[in-house]
Amino acid sequence: MIVVLAQGVSLKDKAAIVRFIEQHGGRLMVSELGETTHIGLIDGTAQALAAQIRAMPGVESIKSEAPPYPQVSREYREANSVVDVADVAVGAAEVVVMAGPCSVESATQISLVAGSVAQSGARILRGGAFKPRTSPYSFQGLGEEGLLMLAAARDQTGLPVVTEVVAPEDVELVATHADMLQIGARNMQNFRLLSEVGAQPKPVLLKRGISSTIEEVLLAAEYVASAGNTRVILCERGIRTFETATRNTFDVSAVPVLKQKTHLPVIVDPSHAAGDRSLVRPLAAAGIAAGADGVLVEVHNDPDSALSDGPQSLTLPGFTEMMSLLKGVADAVGRFIR
Repeated sequence: MIVVLAQGVSLKDKAAIVRFIEQHGGRLMVSELGETTHIGLIDGTAQALAAQIRAMPGVESIKSEAPPYPQVSREYREANSVVDVADVAVGAAEVVVMAGPCSVESATQISLVAGSVAQSGARILRGGAFKPRTSPYSFQGLGEEGLLMLAAARDQTGLPVVTEVVAPEDVELVATHADMLQIGARNMQNFRLLSEVGAQPKPVLLKRGISSTIEEVLLAAEYVASAGNTRVILCERGIRTFETATRNTFDVSAVPVLKQKTHLPVIVDPSHAAGDRSLVRPLAAAGIAAGADGVLVEVHNDPDSALSDGPQSLTLPGFTEMMSLLKGVADAVGRFIR
């Protein structure tokens, strides 16, 4: 439920409405949308009080059909949110490119890739230290050692680091070394993990699950926000369909739909959508054209020898070529890539 206050409502009347809701056990969030104040009720406690609230001075109307993800909903915040990742603004005019290897394999490898993508225009370094894999026999990442290598690459290049956290007990460790914590597609509905990353202050990159609806990813974001952290970036990375020509099906329509439903920034991951490096560039371009605020891509110095996701990883020259294409697309839609 959303309580819309009249323009010019007095502070006294506004305080009285808030106090009345809280005294009756309601949880709420106050948003200023232009010249109008919205009070969003986060739970259903105050639904039974709707008639009394409607009659209070200063109340213009009540919207009872509020979405089930109030804090991340566009109804609660009209303006786009901009998430700051160590001074890189995601959700502003710049389309932010995040690049790096699927897995951190060695200090030499991550240093080489980080230096190259930084020179080509990447703004955030991605790399996996903890890797949830389909097979228990696949490379699972270097763990804390990989985090230290990512931190060293950040010191070398100045690029903020985003890396995945896979377990609630690892959140504090990963947050110590990373600038943004990633929740992978497999963990999108790991609710304990979502609440744990929501209880710490660093930005969270939330990937859509491979079989998840748009409402489900927004509810997952609500878990993070309801724990206290509204610095969430959503990522469309392809969903599982009947099609087998690509690793997943890139749901480009999810970008404008999410932009309608939420104020959170939305980025795309064409690497996991495609599973084939030859398709990464056109899918990245399509995402930007559809309104994405950023692109997350996998890049490796020797993809054919990569310990994970080599077939979908761009080469270093391939990443440079992609950046030239994406700059033109961003410019065509009134945005820019540095």
